Amino acid sequence: MHFVNVKGILTGSGGHYGMNIYRGCSHGCIYCDSRSRCYRFTHPFEDIEVKQNAPELLEAALRSKRKKGMIGTGAMSDPYMHCEEELRLTRRCLEIILQYGFGATVQTKSDRILQDIDLLDKINKKAKCVVQITLTTYDDALCRLIEPNVCNTKRRIEILEEMKRRGIPTVVWLSPILPFINDTENNVEKILEECVRVGVKGIVCFGMGLTLREGDREYYYAALDQYFPGLKKKYIDTYGNAYELPSPDNKKLMHKFVSVCRENNILYTPDACFGYLHELPDQYEQLSIFDLEQNGE
Repeated sequence: MHFVNVKGILTGSGGHYGMNIYRGCSHGCIYCDSRSRCYRFTHPFEDIEVKQNAPELLEAALRSKRKKGMIGTGAMSDPYMHCEEELRLTRRCLEIILQYGFGATVQTKSDRILQDIDLLDKINKKAKCVVQITLTTYDDALCRLIEPNVCNTKRRIEILEEMKRRGIPTVVWLSPILPFINDTENNVEKILEECVRVGVKGIVCFGMGLTLREGDREYYYAALDQYFPGLKKKYIDTYGNAYELPSPDNKKLMHKFVSVCRENNILYTPDACFGYLHELPDQYEQLSIFDLEQNGE
């Protein structure tokens, strides 16, 4: 890893903000879109760029904000990579979020998030906190191949269980579902069963499949050659050089996904999930009062 000082850490406006404390990732997921060349990395992806002045920048930014809002992290680089064990920059940023009364939403695949559950609990009680966990495959042997340097699916489900015990809401990313690898009805059903059991608030799914771009595609295909010999040719024959690679069973799997979510009152459209992630509770209340006035009630 290497350290940099940056000019700003917070992006967004109107009560919805984002930050990435790290750049790059050590999880080694074979499908990672963040490897794509469009993101213009000037260093090897595994050589983590550490924004060492992130806490100071965050505090300065929040001190000047007149409107409280949700602050998200983890969209591009996991905030709980191996380096967080030593650096604790994510924890320091959460402490600042708590101090200034903002909400937080954290996206990760790592059980290191449990080290900060005390802070997440306090943020949730003071404002709002949502933990987002990615689940792609129920089979742990397969998980070790496609997501080799991070905790397995069973452990991530334990994270969801612990958040439920604390009353911290959760959202699952059911993405990506890799054609001819984990796009089976059994896999999707098992993950959905666990989501229902641990009471997730929503599931983000853009369809059963994945996307590939320049940079990401080459890395993914090299992994297919290593772990799934012959599958790269099937991908090329089926999808050519397409950006979107839907599973051949996308329609059937999506029908199952929507049915389970509806039956269990789980948010399942991206708009509904992101709406929930971006809004603080008092903003929901204001919106409901406004709606009643508009309806003449």
